[in-house]
Amino acid sequence: MTKHLKLAAAVALAACSAASAWAQTEAANWRPTKPVRIVVPIVGSTNDVLARLLAPKLQEALGQPFVVENKPGAGGNIGAYEVTRAAPDGHTLLVGYNGPLAINVTLFDKMPYDPTKDLAPITLAVKAPQYLVVNPATGIASVQDFIAKAKANPTKYVYGSVALGSASHLTMEMMKSAANFRMTHIPYRGAGPAVADLLAGNVQAGFFVPGNVQGFVKEGRLKLLASTGPKRFPSTPDVPTLAESGLKDFEATSWIGLLAPAGTPQNIINRYNEEIVRILNSPEISRRLHDMEFEIAATSPQQFSDWIGTEIVRWGKVIKDTGAKAE
Repeated sequence: MTKHLKLAAAVALAACSAASAWAQTEAANWRPTKPVRIVVPIVGSTNDVLARLLAPKLQEALGQPFVVENKPGAGGNIGAYEVTRAAPDGHTLLVGYNGPLAINVTLFDKMPYDPTKDLAPITLAVKAPQYLVVNPATGIASVQDFIAKAKANPTKYVYGSVALGSASHLTMEMMKSAANFRMTHIPYRGAGPAVADLLAGNVQAGFFVPGNVQGFVKEGRLKLLASTGPKRFPSTPDVPTLAESGLKDFEATSWIGLLAPAGTPQNIINRYNEEIVRILNSPEISRRLHDMEFEIAATSPQQFSDWIGTEIVRWGKVIKDTGAKAE
């Protein structure tokens, strides 16, 4: 390399380093200038719990109130769409999950937004397999018993989900397809009313993340049949996975992440990523999340973007294979 080329390379390297340092400084210096809205497009779910765990910690870190607002409806589309129309200035965030970010793209004939273009990923926060639970009054004792009874009397049993187009909904559709049985679906506006109706016996079964049902299982008010992950939960080692229960390779994961409106400056995205990842991994919050059987993901914005793309394809196949539709 000639002297001139070496000099040019050194100058270019210095410029890149300076640009990187400037970007880091910009992210570190950014703070909101007014209260920040955290929109949760569902009510009474672990999405809401996560938002309310993060809000006070973000307020401590960034010096402005973080206000959680529940905007349910249309399988999460209403709340997500509202965020896509907000000013991209760091003062509106979305707590997103499978439904409005990945499933609904295929489930709905028309979407008011494109999750890959109209939202800016910040971090995939947590992931979790789900529990298959039934009301004990059904007398159902196992997955095999569940399938046999559903096949024998398809009009008798109804399942509830936390929302249309949620993993809670589509996981049962996957199971119905895999085991060849029928069961009516009732979507709710969040886990709270869905679990309440399951406890009351108005619906007989459902898939829910552990944080929504584990207390009722311990009290004996719900019967836990199986989990949807590749391995058993450490806290319930005697409960088999669906794959172990005769549904080969069955796996379905629920997840939650944070996003901002598209066009939000990268330094703001980076600042939120830095703070939220730190909070998720803090001893207090990580302990709370682990108690709810969540796996902390705490990814980069790009990793979350890639994950959403993968999930759109994964759940799109499930919807097409099962013939699920937005009721």
